[in-house]
Amino acid sequence: MFRFESPIYLYLLAVIPLLMAIRWLMMRQQKKRLRKFGDPELVRQLMPNVSRFRPMVKFYLLLAALALFIVMLARPQLGTKISHEKRTGIETIICMDISNSMLAEDVTPSRLDRAKMMVENLVDHFTNDKIGLIVFAGDAFVQLPITSDYVSAKMFLSNIDPSMIPTQGTDIAGAITMASHSFTQQEGVGKAIIVITDGEDHEGGAMEAAKAAKDRGMNTYVLGVGSPDGAPIPVGNGDYLKDNMGQTVMTGLNEEMCRQLADAGSGAYIHVDNNSRAQEQLDKELDKLAKKEISSTIYSDYDEQFQAVGIIILLLLILEVCILEIKNPRLKNVSLFKR
Repeated sequence: MFRFESPIYLYLLAVIPLLMAIRWLMMRQQKKRLRKFGDPELVRQLMPNVSRFRPMVKFYLLLAALALFIVMLARPQLGTKISHEKRTGIETIICMDISNSMLAEDVTPSRLDRAKMMVENLVDHFTNDKIGLIVFAGDAFVQLPITSDYVSAKMFLSNIDPSMIPTQGTDIAGAITMASHSFTQQEGVGKAIIVITDGEDHEGGAMEAAKAAKDRGMNTYVLGVGSPDGAPIPVGNGDYLKDNMGQTVMTGLNEEMCRQLADAGSGAYIHVDNNSRAQEQLDKELDKLAKKEISSTIYSDYDEQFQAVGIIILLLLILEVCILEIKNPRLKNVSLFKR
């Protein structure tokens, strides 16, 4: 398996197209200045030793060296040792509602942020379990395939935002159906689908999806976030979402729907008014599920690969130095850079 130990440095690669654009502008200005001296073809005949292509080749060699240097900073690594671990636990797929209604601030700091904190606490309580993450609004998609890598789970969690799904709505049925197909094929292990939502199911079919998952041995648990009293939905600049009549849209936690969904999925409904208390309730429910040895294949050792990249950089720099910007008089009859 190939990876970068410090992938954040790869953002520096954005400077490469910027340098190319600057180079193009400089060449354009140079051509304009040459035209002031006369006909471009006549000017080239008066400068027979000037190469049109050597400076360009030297520039691209330096550019390639710079790109590889940035890659080297990111520390490319190659997995060399595979470990097969046996863990006793369950499999959990978390379905997180990221529709606009989850931005309501009837809980601090917001429904979505409270949901994120709840998932982070849940991950911290896992030890030998596998976890996956699905986000949904009007559509649903897998944010993180089921894994034992809790660090990656937290990383993906921090990037969740309603703008990830342009289609608005709350397709709980689609999320549960997708979750039921995201578990491993291992039999005998407890499998839980945890839906975190405010219960505004605009699409319908959620009960049927939960029952179908139950028939396949997957329990559906629902964590309700928000207040039944309702709250407006912020849209930025201190304003709130309004309907076609200009009235402020109010969104409230639909606890009845959440309870029905949990019952249909043979799970439990938990109102997240206090994260610690909700976590305790959820832990008790998940402890009832059957635990079994779960096989995990991971790379435990990685070898640094920056040395090879460094050698290539050195060769590119040596080649760049060896290429002169003007034609070599001794090799005037040899033109490597001629069309």
